[in-house]
Amino acid sequence: MIPLMPIVRAWFAIILLGVAGLAVAQGNLEIDTPAIAALKQSMQRRHAQLTPLYDSGVIGLAADGNVALRDASGVPLAQRGQVNALVAAENADRAALYREIARANGHPEWEADVRKTFGERWIDRAPSGWWVQRGGWGRK
Repeated sequence: MIPLMPIVRAWFAIILLGVAGLAVAQGNLEIDTPAIAALKQSMQRRHAQLTPLYDSGVIGLAADGNVALRDASGVPLAQRGQVNALVAAENADRAALYREIARANGHPEWEADVRKTFGERWIDRAPSGWWVQRGGWGRK
């Protein structure tokens, strides 16, 4: 049996590096600052908790660059608050990441473009079977 955690970490690192290595027409997604590094670390730590929720279809990758609670019925009522908190924390870090990348490029007005680019890349790089939003929700 293959250990899951090293695979999850490797996949997440590939996603972050792959997305960060792409240049937005107006700027550089590869830019790094202490704030960006801290956000990436926070997101990476949370990813292990989110992966089973992606795998089960409870959450999915939304077109707007966020994570969305897609099917709350897949989570016992007693655990929904925890899932909602995980999704909210992930989306807060994502929003801060998009903002910091735009700011680090010297153009805070590019935040929407950075968000759009990341949203597309998260979906493009999602594993098969995860729910993604391209117009409507569907399995990748």
